[in-house]
Amino acid sequence: MANRIMRTLLGTALLALAVIAQADEQRVVAITQIVEHPALDAVYQGVRDELEEQGYKDGENLRIMHESAQGNSAIASQIARKFVGEGPDVIVAIATPSAQTMVAAARKTPVVFSAVTDPVGAKLVKSLKAPGANITGVTDMLPIENHLDLLERVVPDAKRIGTVYNPGEANAVALVELIEERLEARGMELVKAAATKTSEVLGAARSLVGKADAIYLTTDNTVISAVEAVISVGERASIPVFAADTATVSRGAVAALGFDYYDHGRQTGAMVARILEGANPGNMDVESVDTLNLFVNPAAAERMGITLSDELISEAQEVVNSDQ
Repeated sequence: MANRIMRTLLGTALLALAVIAQADEQRVVAITQIVEHPALDAVYQGVRDELEEQGYKDGENLRIMHESAQGNSAIASQIARKFVGEGPDVIVAIATPSAQTMVAAARKTPVVFSAVTDPVGAKLVKSLKAPGANITGVTDMLPIENHLDLLERVVPDAKRIGTVYNPGEANAVALVELIEERLEARGMELVKAAATKTSEVLGAARSLVGKADAIYLTTDNTVISAVEAVISVGERASIPVFAADTATVSRGAVAALGFDYYDHGRQTGAMVARILEGANPGNMDVESVDTLNLFVNPAAAERMGITLSDELISEAQEVVNSDQ
Protein backbone atom coordinates (compact mmCIF):
# COMPACT_ATOMS: atom_id res chain seq x y z
CA MET A 1 0.00 0.00 0.00
CA ALA A 2 2.75 2.42 1.02
CA ASN A 3 4.69 1.62 -2.16
CA ARG A 4 1.63 2.29 -4.29
CA ILE A 5 1.09 5.66 -2.59
CA MET A 6 4.76 6.52 -3.11
CA ARG A 7 4.51 5.59 -6.80
CA THR A 8 1.37 7.72 -7.16
CA LEU A 9 3.02 10.68 -5.48
CA LEU A 10 6.14 10.24 -7.59
CA GLY A 11 4.06 10.06 -10.77
CA THR A 12 2.17 13.21 -9.79
CA ALA A 13 5.43 15.01 -9.07
CA LEU A 14 6.93 13.99 -12.39
CA LEU A 15 3.80 15.12 -14.21
CA ALA A 16 3.96 18.47 -12.44
CA LEU A 17 7.62 18.84 -13.39
CA ALA A 18 6.78 18.01 -17.01
CA VAL A 19 4.06 20.66 -17.04
CA ILE A 20 6.44 23.21 -15.55
CA ALA A 21 9.13 22.30 -18.10
CA GLN A 22 6.65 22.62 -20.94
CA ALA A 23 5.55 26.03 -19.62
CA ASP A 24 9.18 27.12 -19.40
CA GLU A 25 9.72 26.13 -23.02
CA GLN A 26 6.71 28.08 -24.26
CA ARG A 27 7.54 31.67 -25.13
CA VAL A 28 4.98 34.46 -25.04
CA VAL A 29 4.67 37.25 -27.61
CA ALA A 30 2.07 39.97 -27.09
CA ILE A 31 0.94 41.91 -30.18
CA THR A 32 -1.06 45.12 -30.06
CA GLN A 33 -2.24 47.28 -32.96
CA ILE A 34 -3.98 50.64 -32.85
CA VAL A 35 -6.77 49.68 -35.26
CA GLU A 36 -7.77 46.98 -37.73
CA HIS A 37 -7.39 47.79 -41.41
CA PRO A 38 -5.80 45.80 -44.27
CA ALA A 39 -2.25 47.21 -43.96
CA LEU A 40 -1.93 46.72 -40.19
CA ASP A 41 -3.69 43.35 -40.34
CA ALA A 42 -1.11 42.30 -42.94
CA VAL A 43 1.69 43.34 -40.55
CA TYR A 44 0.16 41.18 -37.81
CA GLN A 45 -0.14 38.17 -40.12
CA GLY A 46 3.43 38.66 -41.34
CA VAL A 47 4.75 38.62 -37.78
CA ARG A 48 2.90 35.39 -37.02
CA ASP A 49 4.03 33.67 -40.22
CA GLU A 50 7.66 34.64 -39.78
CA LEU A 51 7.73 33.39 -36.20
CA GLU A 52 6.21 30.08 -37.30
CA GLU A 53 8.76 29.75 -40.10
CA GLN A 54 11.51 30.30 -37.55
CA GLY A 55 10.15 27.48 -35.41
CA TYR A 56 7.91 29.37 -32.99
CA LYS A 57 4.47 27.83 -33.37
CA ASP A 58 1.46 29.30 -31.63
CA GLY A 59 -0.14 26.72 -29.35
CA GLU A 60 3.03 24.64 -29.13
CA ASN A 61 6.21 26.39 -28.05
CA LEU A 62 4.71 29.87 -28.43
CA ARG A 63 1.66 31.69 -27.08
CA ILE A 64 0.54 34.76 -29.01
CA MET A 65 -1.61 37.39 -27.35
CA HIS A 66 -3.23 39.84 -29.77
CA GLU A 67 -5.50 42.83 -29.19
CA SER A 68 -6.63 45.84 -31.21
CA ALA A 69 -7.28 49.24 -29.64
CA GLN A 70 -10.06 49.89 -32.18
CA GLY A 71 -8.59 53.31 -32.91
CA ASN A 72 -8.98 54.42 -29.28
CA SER A 73 -5.92 55.74 -27.43
CA ALA A 74 -7.47 55.02 -24.03
CA ILE A 75 -7.96 51.37 -25.01
CA ALA A 76 -4.37 51.30 -26.30
CA SER A 77 -3.18 52.36 -22.85
CA GLN A 78 -5.32 49.67 -21.19
CA ILE A 79 -3.85 47.03 -23.50
CA ALA A 80 -0.33 48.26 -22.73
CA ARG A 81 -0.86 47.93 -18.98
CA LYS A 82 -2.47 44.52 -19.39
CA PHE A 83 0.33 43.17 -21.57
CA VAL A 84 3.08 44.45 -19.30
CA GLY A 85 1.32 42.81 -16.36
CA GLU A 86 1.28 39.48 -18.22
CA GLY A 87 5.09 39.55 -18.48
CA PRO A 88 5.56 38.34 -22.09
CA ASP A 89 8.99 37.69 -23.57
CA VAL A 90 8.46 40.32 -26.30
CA ILE A 91 5.78 42.90 -27.05
CA VAL A 92 5.06 43.91 -30.65
CA ALA A 93 3.41 47.31 -31.12
CA ILE A 94 1.90 47.95 -34.56
CA ALA A 95 1.57 51.66 -35.52
CA THR A 96 2.82 54.74 -33.69
CA PRO A 97 0.01 55.30 -31.14
CA SER A 98 0.26 51.71 -29.87
CA ALA A 99 4.06 51.93 -29.81
CA GLN A 100 4.01 55.17 -27.81
CA THR A 101 1.65 53.81 -25.15
CA MET A 102 3.58 50.55 -24.96
CA VAL A 103 6.96 52.21 -24.56
CA ALA A 104 5.54 54.39 -21.77
CA ALA A 105 4.30 51.30 -19.94
CA ALA A 106 7.06 48.74 -20.59
CA ARG A 107 10.28 49.69 -18.91
CA LYS A 108 12.02 46.31 -19.05
CA THR A 109 10.09 44.07 -21.46
CA PRO A 110 11.57 44.08 -24.98
CA VAL A 111 9.35 46.05 -27.40
CA VAL A 112 9.49 45.76 -31.18
CA PHE A 113 7.49 48.39 -33.06
CA SER A 114 6.23 48.05 -36.61
CA ALA A 115 4.54 50.40 -39.13
CA VAL A 116 5.97 53.45 -37.37
CA THR A 117 6.89 56.26 -39.74
CA ASP A 118 9.14 58.44 -37.59
CA PRO A 119 10.33 56.58 -34.48
CA VAL A 120 12.72 59.38 -33.51
CA GLY A 121 10.12 62.12 -33.93
CA ALA A 122 7.61 59.99 -32.01
CA LYS A 123 10.18 59.80 -29.18
CA LEU A 124 10.30 56.01 -29.29
CA VAL A 125 14.06 55.94 -29.83
CA LYS A 126 16.81 58.54 -29.69
CA SER A 127 18.56 57.13 -32.74
CA LEU A 128 17.89 54.63 -35.51
CA LYS A 129 21.34 53.15 -34.88
CA ALA A 130 21.55 50.95 -31.77
CA PRO A 131 18.57 52.72 -30.15
CA GLY A 132 19.42 51.51 -26.64
CA ALA A 133 17.01 50.70 -23.81
CA ASN A 134 14.47 47.94 -24.53
CA ILE A 135 13.06 48.96 -27.92
CA THR A 136 13.73 48.60 -31.63
CA GLY A 137 11.65 47.88 -34.69
CA VAL A 138 10.84 48.46 -38.35
CA THR A 139 9.95 51.89 -39.74
CA ASP A 140 7.61 52.49 -42.65
CA MET A 141 8.89 55.97 -43.53
CA LEU A 142 7.39 56.74 -46.91
CA PRO A 143 9.36 57.47 -50.09
CA ILE A 144 7.63 60.84 -50.50
CA GLU A 145 9.64 61.97 -53.53
CA ASN A 146 8.74 58.78 -55.40
CA HIS A 147 5.08 59.27 -54.54
CA LEU A 148 5.05 62.86 -55.76
CA ASP A 149 6.85 61.82 -58.95
CA LEU A 150 4.07 59.29 -59.58
CA LEU A 151 1.35 61.82 -58.88
CA GLU A 152 2.88 64.40 -61.24
CA ARG A 153 3.31 61.75 -63.90
CA VAL A 154 -0.37 60.82 -63.77
CA VAL A 155 -1.78 64.33 -63.19
CA PRO A 156 0.88 66.70 -64.62
CA ASP A 157 -1.29 69.83 -64.30
CA ALA A 158 -2.01 69.35 -60.59
CA LYS A 159 -0.76 72.26 -58.48
CA ARG A 160 -2.86 71.93 -55.33
CA ILE A 161 -2.62 68.58 -53.58
CA GLY A 162 -5.14 67.79 -50.86
CA THR A 163 -4.63 65.44 -47.95
CA VAL A 164 -6.74 64.28 -45.02
CA TYR A 165 -4.89 63.57 -41.79
CA ASN A 166 -5.29 63.17 -38.04
CA PRO A 167 -3.42 66.04 -36.29
CA GLY A 168 -3.38 63.95 -33.12
CA GLU A 169 -1.29 61.16 -34.67
CA ALA A 170 2.47 61.77 -34.60
CA ASN A 171 3.02 59.72 -37.77
CA ALA A 172 0.52 61.80 -39.69
CA VAL A 173 1.86 65.16 -38.54
CA ALA A 174 5.45 64.24 -39.41
CA LEU A 175 4.41 63.12 -42.89
CA VAL A 176 2.25 66.16 -43.59
CA GLU A 177 5.11 68.48 -42.64
CA LEU A 178 7.45 66.57 -44.93
CA ILE A 179 4.98 66.53 -47.83
CA GLU A 180 4.35 70.26 -47.50
CA GLU A 181 8.07 70.93 -47.64
CA ARG A 182 8.59 68.71 -50.69
CA LEU A 183 5.61 70.17 -52.54
CA GLU A 184 6.82 73.72 -51.96
CA ALA A 185 10.15 72.77 -53.52
CA ARG A 186 8.21 71.67 -56.62
CA GLY A 187 6.17 74.88 -56.77
CA MET A 188 3.05 73.10 -55.54
CA GLU A 189 0.71 73.63 -52.60
CA LEU A 190 -0.60 71.27 -49.93
CA VAL A 191 -4.24 71.70 -48.90
CA LYS A 192 -4.82 70.10 -45.49
CA ALA A 193 -8.05 68.75 -44.02
CA ALA A 194 -8.08 67.47 -40.44
CA ALA A 195 -10.01 64.46 -39.12
CA THR A 196 -9.43 63.43 -35.51
CA LYS A 197 -11.63 60.34 -35.81
CA THR A 198 -12.98 58.13 -38.58
CA SER A 199 -16.43 59.74 -38.48
CA GLU A 200 -14.82 63.05 -39.50
CA VAL A 201 -13.01 61.71 -42.57
CA LEU A 202 -15.93 62.21 -44.97
CA GLY A 203 -16.44 65.83 -43.98
CA ALA A 204 -12.71 66.52 -44.20
CA ALA A 205 -12.55 65.02 -47.69
CA ARG A 206 -15.56 67.07 -48.80
CA SER A 207 -13.80 70.24 -47.66
CA LEU A 208 -11.13 69.61 -50.33
CA VAL A 209 -13.62 69.84 -53.21
CA GLY A 210 -12.87 72.94 -55.27
CA LYS A 211 -9.55 73.41 -53.48
CA ALA A 212 -7.49 70.39 -54.58
CA ASP A 213 -6.57 69.08 -58.04
CA ALA A 214 -5.65 65.66 -56.59
CA ILE A 215 -5.68 63.96 -53.19
CA TYR A 216 -2.72 62.14 -51.68
CA LEU A 217 -3.24 59.97 -48.60
CA THR A 218 -0.44 58.86 -46.30
CA THR A 219 -0.52 55.84 -43.98
CA ASP A 220 -2.54 57.78 -41.40
CA ASN A 221 -4.45 55.06 -39.52
CA THR A 222 -7.55 57.18 -38.86
CA VAL A 223 -7.93 58.04 -42.55
CA ILE A 224 -7.06 54.62 -43.95
CA SER A 225 -9.64 53.03 -41.65
CA ALA A 226 -12.31 55.12 -43.40
CA VAL A 227 -10.68 55.54 -46.80
CA GLU A 228 -13.84 54.61 -48.70
CA ALA A 229 -15.24 57.99 -47.62
CA VAL A 230 -12.38 59.79 -49.37
CA ILE A 231 -12.73 57.57 -52.44
CA SER A 232 -16.43 58.40 -52.72
CA VAL A 233 -15.65 62.13 -52.66
CA GLY A 234 -12.95 61.68 -55.29
CA GLU A 235 -15.36 59.85 -57.57
CA ARG A 236 -18.19 62.37 -57.20
CA ALA A 237 -15.95 65.42 -57.63
CA SER A 238 -13.56 63.90 -60.22
CA ILE A 239 -10.53 64.37 -57.94
CA PRO A 240 -7.97 61.55 -58.39
CA VAL A 241 -7.04 59.90 -55.09
CA PHE A 242 -3.51 58.51 -54.67
CA ALA A 243 -2.28 56.52 -51.70
CA ALA A 244 0.93 55.61 -49.92
CA ASP A 245 -0.47 52.21 -48.97
CA THR A 246 -0.81 49.69 -51.81
CA ALA A 247 -3.72 47.93 -50.05
CA THR A 248 -5.77 51.10 -50.56
CA VAL A 249 -5.69 50.62 -54.35
CA SER A 250 -8.04 47.64 -54.16
CA ARG A 251 -10.34 49.84 -52.06
CA GLY A 252 -10.60 52.40 -54.86
CA ALA A 253 -7.48 54.59 -54.99
CA VAL A 254 -6.00 55.35 -58.43
CA ALA A 255 -2.45 54.23 -57.67
CA ALA A 256 0.09 53.65 -54.92
CA LEU A 257 3.82 53.07 -54.84
CA GLY A 258 4.78 51.33 -51.65
CA PHE A 259 6.02 48.26 -49.95
CA ASP A 260 4.07 45.21 -48.94
CA TYR A 261 2.95 45.49 -45.31
CA TYR A 262 2.92 41.72 -45.06
CA ASP A 263 6.65 41.75 -45.86
CA HIS A 264 6.98 44.54 -43.29
CA GLY A 265 5.45 42.19 -40.74
CA ARG A 266 7.76 39.35 -41.75
CA GLN A 267 10.74 41.63 -41.21
CA THR A 268 9.34 42.58 -37.79
CA GLY A 269 8.82 38.92 -36.92
CA ALA A 270 12.44 38.16 -37.76
CA MET A 271 13.54 40.81 -35.26
CA VAL A 272 11.24 39.31 -32.62
CA ALA A 273 12.76 35.86 -33.23
CA ARG A 274 16.27 37.24 -32.73
CA ILE A 275 15.21 38.70 -29.39
CA LEU A 276 13.62 35.40 -28.34
CA GLU A 277 16.97 33.81 -29.11
CA GLY A 278 18.79 36.23 -26.81
CA ALA A 279 19.50 39.38 -28.82
CA ASN A 280 19.34 42.74 -27.01
CA PRO A 281 16.82 45.06 -28.72
CA GLY A 282 18.84 48.09 -27.67
CA ASN A 283 21.73 46.89 -29.82
CA MET A 284 19.56 46.21 -32.89
CA ASP A 285 19.36 49.01 -35.47
CA VAL A 286 15.89 50.18 -36.47
CA GLU A 287 15.23 48.62 -39.89
CA SER A 288 13.36 49.86 -42.96
CA VAL A 289 11.87 48.32 -46.09
CA ASP A 290 13.47 49.23 -49.42
CA THR A 291 11.53 47.31 -52.09
CA LEU A 292 8.73 49.34 -53.68
CA ASN A 293 5.79 47.98 -55.69
CA LEU A 294 3.49 49.92 -58.01
CA PHE A 295 -0.23 49.15 -57.76
CA VAL A 296 -2.69 50.78 -60.17
CA ASN A 297 -6.45 50.74 -60.56
CA PRO A 298 -7.45 51.84 -64.10
CA ALA A 299 -11.17 51.51 -63.36
CA ALA A 300 -10.89 53.77 -60.32
CA ALA A 301 -8.95 56.29 -62.41
CA GLU A 302 -11.77 56.40 -64.97
CA ARG A 303 -14.33 56.99 -62.22
CA MET A 304 -12.26 59.96 -61.04
CA GLY A 305 -12.00 61.48 -64.49
CA ILE A 306 -8.54 60.43 -65.66
CA THR A 307 -6.99 57.65 -67.74
CA LEU A 308 -3.84 55.80 -66.80
CA SER A 309 -1.34 55.38 -69.63
CA ASP A 310 -0.61 51.93 -71.04
CA GLU A 311 3.04 52.50 -70.17
CA LEU A 312 2.29 53.08 -66.49
CA ILE A 313 -0.03 50.08 -66.34
CA SER A 314 2.66 47.87 -67.90
CA GLU A 315 5.11 48.94 -65.18
CA ALA A 316 2.78 47.96 -62.32
CA GLN A 317 3.44 44.92 -60.17
CA GLU A 318 -0.31 44.61 -59.68
CA VAL A 319 -3.20 45.93 -61.76
CA VAL A 320 -6.46 46.12 -59.83
CA ASN A 321 -9.72 46.53 -61.71
CA SER A 322 -12.40 47.39 -59.21
CA ASP A 323 -15.43 47.94 -61.42
CA GLN A 324 -18.01 49.06 -58.92
